[in-house]
Amino acid sequence: MSYTNGVSKYRRRHGSKSSDNFPDSTMAAKARMRRELELEKKKLAEAQALAQRYSEPTEVVKDSAPMVTVLFTCPDIDAAVLPKDEMERHIEEFLLMQLAEEPEMASALMIATLNKDKEKVKVCVETLCKYLDNIISNPGEEKFRKIRMSNKAFVERIAPLRGTEEFLQAAGFQITSLPFEDRNEDFYEMDSEKASDQERLENLKSILVASEPIKPQLDRAMKVFTPSARATNFNIPDEFYAVSKEEMKKEQQRKQEAVEQLGMLRTKAMREREERKELLKYRYALIRVRFPDGVLLQGTFKASEKLSAVNEFIRQHLVNDWMPFTFCTQVGLKLDDENKTLAECGLTPAAVVNFQWDKTVMNEVTAQQGSSKSTSALKADILAKIQDM
Repeated sequence: MSYTNGVSKYRRRHGSKSSDNFPDSTMAAKARMRRELELEKKKLAEAQALAQRYSEPTEVVKDSAPMVTVLFTCPDIDAAVLPKDEMERHIEEFLLMQLAEEPEMASALMIATLNKDKEKVKVCVETLCKYLDNIISNPGEEKFRKIRMSNKAFVERIAPLRGTEEFLQAAGFQITSLPFEDRNEDFYEMDSEKASDQERLENLKSILVASEPIKPQLDRAMKVFTPSARATNFNIPDEFYAVSKEEMKKEQQRKQEAVEQLGMLRTKAMREREERKELLKYRYALIRVRFPDGVLLQGTFKASEKLSAVNEFIRQHLVNDWMPFTFCTQVGLKLDDENKTLAECGLTPAAVVNFQWDKTVMNEVTAQQGSSKSTSALKADILAKIQDM
């Protein structure tokens, strides 16, 4: 009698529908777990053998390589290119200067831009809109034109956020001391004339709700290098890392110890947890694209950006930007899933990828036009910026 038939006979005899009631269910579960662990061990051994065979240098920090600087732009305001902290100050200075010309718009943008906690900004905007709605609905009611500055809701939701003082002043509120209970307290108060202009208040509310934060954009910091044997040498700054290098070393040590204790055997949950941690290690990725003639095109990306961003970056610098192309890792792994992030593709914190034209299309073009005199795929104005690494 087979094992399966034996189980079925036992269940019919005892009226059991669940393997939980079968005496050997625990033994079967243990056997299944052993098989899974043995399979995992085999997979790990194969992966290690493959990595050993095709391994390339994983150390990306080289003192001999030029240091990379992470820069940001903000096309919404001007063409400046600055480090992130300087760009954030630049945006703030821009908004402050705009207060004199467009106080309503500038102050609303200050609330959206200068406060990092999105949930607090949302609550703040909702509360300010409630103040305005009360005035719009009750323009003749004096109590709705006053906001006590010691009020709990105001203290918690409005006062801590940057830009709110400027917005209230732009809306027409002025700070004044008024009697409250047995003392005087500071209030924001709007006069009756401004409170009666409902159209102005509606427009003000619309501006507040519609305002989106002005954000720095990562500059690609495009560079082009002559062919070099040092293409895989990188000098990565600390800001590329989401955790400090010391913390990363400790994590690697902890992982190594855990692997040794477990005998290289990991559960699926453990693997997934480690993969998630790995994806969060880096903020940025430095990508060098090596063309068939050896020329290197370099750009900086966020680790969370999709592979399609690298594709777009390459294409905008090509002479024949209409022609299909592919790119792959140093070990020949084709990178064609454009929905994967650079972290998921293992391209963080830095990597070299190899470019190649689509062979079918390239052959058709060559057959029609003959061999091109130009040997570079890059535009002339890009090649004009070429430098030695």
